Amino acid sequence: MKREIYDEDHEAFRSSVKEFLDREVVPHLEEYEQNHGLSRDFWLAAGAQGFLGLEIPEEFGGSEAGDYRFNAVLTEELAKVNMTLPSCVGIHADIVAPYLVHLTTDEQKKRWLPKFCSGELLTGIGMTEPGGGSDLANLKTTAVRDGDDWVINGSKTFITNGGSADLIVVAARTSPEKKAKGISLFGVETDKAGFSVGRVLDKVGQDESDTAELAFEDVRVSNDDLIGELDTGFISMMQFLPQERLGSAITNLAHAAQILEETIQYAKDRKAFGQAIGNFQHNQFLLAELVTQIEVTQAFVDLCIMKHTRGELTPVDAAKAKWWTSQVQNDVLDHCVQLHGGYGFMNEYRVARAWRDARVTKIWAGSNEIMKMLIGRDLGL
Repeated sequence: MKREIYDEDHEAFRSSVKEFLDREVVPHLEEYEQNHGLSRDFWLAAGAQGFLGLEIPEEFGGSEAGDYRFNAVLTEELAKVNMTLPSCVGIHADIVAPYLVHLTTDEQKKRWLPKFCSGELLTGIGMTEPGGGSDLANLKTTAVRDGDDWVINGSKTFITNGGSADLIVVAARTSPEKKAKGISLFGVETDKAGFSVGRVLDKVGQDESDTAELAFEDVRVSNDDLIGELDTGFISMMQFLPQERLGSAITNLAHAAQILEETIQYAKDRKAFGQAIGNFQHNQFLLAELVTQIEVTQAFVDLCIMKHTRGELTPVDAAKAKWWTSQVQNDVLDHCVQLHGGYGFMNEYRVARAWRDARVTKIWAGSNEIMKMLIGRDLGL
């Protein structure tokens, strides 16, 4: 079914993203996988193309598109290549960006945003902790005032871009007695004394991402590094999480749709018992079901994209999009692996790597169980 949310400008932008990926990224995917991270050349090239500053004001080097659909187009095209690209680029350009645009001072904007757009300053966000998971209100990392400074102690884990980031937006507890209302955000530049990267984590999939553990041992920052008002960090995180969850939904669906398209072609080409495997009625019915799942889900995600573009997307609807697309994605890819037979379990086949890479989507950006809890509460349960 033809989608109707994009116009000529969006499709022209899509073409430029595709051309960039074919030229600058696809030839280096094996290198990124072996190095467990995207190269700095990738970030600089993406910055030069203007892909990192879609939400950044022009005065600081961005394009300030003012239209989330451009973010969505970028995310979709990255996801078609593999799952890792939209997760790494998305953390920087789609998740951290709103914090740095909407919560920072003029001085902070001048200090961080130009290099953020150019790819010279790579960012990550330090929310998740070893003992906390999705329970952001219960984080243990602390920031204690010492004169005009703050001293940060604690640890973070599962941090995308953690091994290479130059700036981490860190959530820390500044007023323990206030519980969730006592959390603040700090911009921690990673050359600070006391900051260290622990393990670059050995994951089941998404080998191209430098997902890492971070440690903060008496890391000293100033009031000039406080992002937003004191003790409003949890509120800010809740404010920006819907965009993160929508970005996850867009990624999930575009990724699954691409692999399904390739699997349909495989079903036409692969012969068994004297005919293409797609000719068997079971496989015809299955592929019809999978295509329908993708297109029906796309209609809901497109509605969410338009709602968010107009500033109307609710946290509950973002939660619906996040959990449902991750479920559809994993179901579709599991069937795609099955249709490939033994080849579907070989790492040399894209379908196998896609299947591995997708499993985490039911966990990150808030586990699917947390998403269902949010929806249930909205129902008054």
